[in-house]
Amino acid sequence: MQLIDPSHPLYKPLWVRILIVAVCFGWAGVETLGGQPFWAMLSGALGAYSAWMLLLNFKPQPPEATPAVSAPDDVAEDDEPAEDKK
Repeated sequence: MQLIDPSHPLYKPLWVRILIVAVCFGWAGVETLGGQPFWAMLSGALGAYSAWMLLLNFKPQPPEATPAVSAPDDVAEDDEPAEDKK
């Protein structure tokens, strides 16, 4: 089961991935200082998992090639503007 989908566009910038990992490990530190070892281990494990998925195992998707579409001509060459048709 995959908890984090690394192909999601949210995780494309490096700073977002680093911030997620840092917040998880930071919260583990807060819980350790607060004397709550269960929550510290839980958030530390989440930080380790997110570091594995978002930093070590991350493979960015190549940008999708979009076909070049030319804009349709709204005005044909033989059409005159509405002001000139009077």
